[in-house]
Amino acid sequence: MTDAVVLDIDGVLVDVADSYRRAIVETLETVHGGSLDRADIQSFKEAGGFNDDWELTSAAALYLLARREGLDHSVERFTDEITATGGGLAGAETVVRNALAPDEFERAFAAWDRERLRDVFQQRYLGADLYTDLEDGEPDPAIAGDGFIHDEQVLADRSTLDFLVENFSIGVVTGRPAAEADIALSRVGLDVPDEHRFTMDSPVPGKPDPAALVTLAGRLNATSVVFAGDTLDDVRTARNAADADPDREYRGVGVLTGGLDGDEGREKFARVGADEVLDDVNALPETLAGE
Repeated sequence: MTDAVVLDIDGVLVDVADSYRRAIVETLETVHGGSLDRADIQSFKEAGGFNDDWELTSAAALYLLARREGLDHSVERFTDEITATGGGLAGAETVVRNALAPDEFERAFAAWDRERLRDVFQQRYLGADLYTDLEDGEPDPAIAGDGFIHDEQVLADRSTLDFLVENFSIGVVTGRPAAEADIALSRVGLDVPDEHRFTMDSPVPGKPDPAALVTLAGRLNATSVVFAGDTLDDVRTARNAADADPDREYRGVGVLTGGLDGDEGREKFARVGADEVLDDVNALPETLAGE
């Protein structure tokens, strides 16, 4: 029987289509004058290793710069090759290095400013006031605006959260920085102690590495853990945890309120070993009650 439920935040508790994902698209436009659409962003997510949206933004920027140097890959081919080379930003660099001539790669790499990309992303996402508070910087009025973070809608019903809190130990594993996780959890109305959260700032590798989930299972004294997330890497994290910690049961539950949806989304989750695929997190109580 499940005794602990671990939740991702983005795409599970809050909708980030008009916040984080919009910030990726508009950051690329601001810094490089290039554009990818949200389906392209989803392709990067599915490549694996992009739990950190700053790194996803950097990989997408490198793709745009490489295209200017002659890279002829579609986004789908590029992200497929990222998967084949191990995923994540390191995979993107490997694909570009292998595809371009040395002088072409050097020009693309020289134009690649990851710090600038991160700074513009944060200004777009946080807005002027939060950027000043959290980043301790002076925002650019032409970039910062009101902040996309304020457009995040809560996905989890109050009744869902009450059921989970009353019946299970609750943890969070997210790619958000700790301060941004605080904001989201406050908006949702879910109180999770710091020791039961793993964020971007925690000293463990990001998903799909299982370290955070396995450590959290131990802290929650759990024997059977359900991890609900909106990406393939979330499900991979549960599968990897099961391999790393065979004395506990880990179940990966995919929810279709992130970038994956419909029958195609269900099939993709199933291919990476999801134990359940739900329309949204509000279906989780019924699933758990039926055990």
